[in-house]
Amino acid sequence: MKILVAVKRVVDAKVKVRPLPDHSDVDTKIAKMAINPFDEIAVEEAVRLREAGKADEVVAVTVGPLKSVDTLRFAMAIGADRSIHVLTDEKLEPLAVAKVLSKICEKESPDLVLLGKQAIDDDACQTGQMLAALAGTSLATFACKIEVTDAGFVVTRETDGGTQMVALEKPAVVTSDLRLAEPRYVTLPSMARARKKPVEQIDFSSLGIDAKPRVKLLGVEMPVTKREGRMVSSVDELVDILKNTAQVL
Repeated sequence: MKILVAVKRVVDAKVKVRPLPDHSDVDTKIAKMAINPFDEIAVEEAVRLREAGKADEVVAVTVGPLKSVDTLRFAMAIGADRSIHVLTDEKLEPLAVAKVLSKICEKESPDLVLLGKQAIDDDACQTGQMLAALAGTSLATFACKIEVTDAGFVVTRETDGGTQMVALEKPAVVTSDLRLAEPRYVTLPSMARARKKPVEQIDFSSLGIDAKPRVKLLGVEMPVTKREGRMVSSVDELVDILKNTAQVL
């Protein structure tokens, strides 16, 4: 069984991002970048399935600029066998990324495609669903457990009311939730070994994909800073503030 894992290069979750001076977008020029946390979980689960003898190969794929190769190296340090880098400097929307991944699926014919339920930069939560529709595969989102069966997969997925189990036929697309797997600590020796693994580079323009934006970003603003609370000396003072200052009574 072959598993394809899609990963994305995003601003590190621990970094506080700020908008550009003209508020046209987020300033990422000097920000620390990292693998999208949900994608890291997907890579970990794929590697665990291979280590358990349920998969033969794990292939990581990313779409992005030249520096995105670092994200692939990290995925291979976790345990991916090889990787594919679709090179582009364009900022692609989820639909365009799903089209790219669909092309890669045609080329690689994976039995299972794993990716994070969403990327923490745009929180779109759309790529996996669009990929399944374009590739014509079965789909399970927000997965917290994956079992491999003779017919395909049994996926336990998170819902607002608890969990739900669904049976999928191969090939399938599954998006990972937080509880799917705990990513392992990546060591320096594993990073060194990852540099020896192959990275296939594909130029985005060669795929013939329409990457025209469907959404226009109007602006980026910092969230409103919450004011500090204050102590009141009596109930009467609290009621007065709520009535006359906050005007909620």
